[in-house]
Amino acid sequence: MNTINTSLRKIGRLGAAFSLALAAGAPAMLAAPTVAQAQASDVERAVSALRGISTLRANFVQTDRSGQSISGVLTMKQPGRIRFQYQKGVPLLIVGDGKALTMIDYEVRQVQRWPIGNSPLGALLDPKKDVARFAKQLPTGDAGVISLQVRDPKHPEYGTITMIFVRNGAAPGGLQLDSWVALDSQNKRTTVRLSGHQYGVAVDDQTFKWKDPRPTTRR
Repeated sequence: MNTINTSLRKIGRLGAAFSLALAAGAPAMLAAPTVAQAQASDVERAVSALRGISTLRANFVQTDRSGQSISGVLTMKQPGRIRFQYQKGVPLLIVGDGKALTMIDYEVRQVQRWPIGNSPLGALLDPKKDVARFAKQLPTGDAGVISLQVRDPKHPEYGTITMIFVRNGAAPGGLQLDSWVALDSQNKRTTVRLSGHQYGVAVDDQTFKWKDPRPTTRR
């Protein structure tokens, strides 16, 4: 299929690197302090759940705005490391080393690198980022589901990420990251849905190394 539609247009240029689709419209105006307090508590619980992940391995399905999907395996290890290993036939790899996200395109032998803090994924991976400060809870209509939208108003060029958590006693903090939607500064949207979560698995640091395809290797 033309190398999976040229690997979903090189994974949405990574800036839109992953998203969800569940945020049901704009947030409601909250007049009751008790509701506001409950929402603040949910934000704190969700952020704590994120920070409570030591390691995670999960399957993912990534969908671009045109509805094209590819799958793979996500591996996370705190602080800030992540690997998106795409399905067979997709010559791309995305790796985060705690400081930057690197997209390696083995088909054309190119490497692109972005500071983690400049990506929507910074909310997931940057341990220094005050997620709660920039998070806004969105209504879901389900008490078992929490939707958080994270956007730095001082840096709209970094994009927006909306994360969906579901209550799960087996997950850190009792909340499991189910999916997310990333929207970059060009309004390109990518959705990522996770399944088969495995927490606390042994993850070797070599998992976040990669082979440089460029003729002259400089890392």
